[in-house]
Amino acid sequence: MTSTIVGVQAIVGAHTYSQSEITEAFVAFVAPTGAQRGLVERIHAATGVQQRHLALPLAEYSRLDGFTDANDAFIQIGVELGEQAIRGALAAAHLMPADINLVMTTSVTGIAAPSLEALLAPRLGLRPDVKRIPIFGLGCVAGASGIARLHDFLLGNPDGVAVLLSVELCSLTIQHDDVSMPNIVASGLFGDGAAAVVMVGSQHPSAGSGPRVIASRSRLYPDTERTMGWDIGGSGFRIVLSASVADVVERYLGNDVDEFLNGRGLNRSHINRWVCHPGGPKVLEAMERTLNLHSGELDVTWRSLARIGNLSSASVLHVLADTIAGSVQVPPPEAGTLGLLIAMGPGFCAELVLLEW
Repeated sequence: MTSTIVGVQAIVGAHTYSQSEITEAFVAFVAPTGAQRGLVERIHAATGVQQRHLALPLAEYSRLDGFTDANDAFIQIGVELGEQAIRGALAAAHLMPADINLVMTTSVTGIAAPSLEALLAPRLGLRPDVKRIPIFGLGCVAGASGIARLHDFLLGNPDGVAVLLSVELCSLTIQHDDVSMPNIVASGLFGDGAAAVVMVGSQHPSAGSGPRVIASRSRLYPDTERTMGWDIGGSGFRIVLSASVADVVERYLGNDVDEFLNGRGLNRSHINRWVCHPGGPKVLEAMERTLNLHSGELDVTWRSLARIGNLSSASVLHVLADTIAGSVQVPPPEAGTLGLLIAMGPGFCAELVLLEW
């Protein structure tokens, strides 16, 4: 009773800037008097992000006239990046758009109705009977939750093909008048990108040709509704980001992982690949402490944070793609390797997905 990840494609925004360039533009855009310059520079430097990829050229953000302009850009660019991501993931899986039985899209940085997968259907050539599930509101956890929900679908459709698409254009949520600490932190941490994952059921001919999803666990934490999310109003998306995020991670995540693994006769020592969402330095440090990961187990995640920042729901899928591809520092997993994919997001919540190569 497994499903297999047979293709992953990670995409970033077309416009690349160093962290210092983005910091300078943010100060000019949000605090033109320069009164908060020193604070912004310190916060942005502390994120560990070296560069980011944005949906628009930096100069164009000051020309966005409120939420309508920003959301129009989200739809246009989101469809373009989404098409690239799905086509790339299908090519990696040696499948065609007409093979897809279900497509799930997730984003928390823009709104579209018809939803993105409906807009993409004629461009990609999806079947008219394709099942669609657009998701809004899961935020950073949605990459992991999306894989888990595709797995659930494929258990009941073992010869099926399912696709997850994440599109997150975080830069388009910038607020002109917000010099609060959450907005300063977010402006130094989040980037733009997309990712697609193609999965097949256990009876599909491609089953077993990639990491298999063994099981998943969802966790919703009590009294944490204001830990992370958006306040949505006339100016669009205003970030809600509590300083207690790392505390919630450290309080709960270790026990959640242990209970999940123990229920399958496993423990942390059996996990050789930790595929974790790069929530930010404090969150990653909290994960390392609560999971006792002190030997470079999160190196792939740390490098992703430095190279592209936090892409909300797309980030853990970028880390998954990096893990599958391998590198000089961390080679690709060998057959039989167990991995745990972890992400957290608004709710506050977590999703754990057990993988086997």
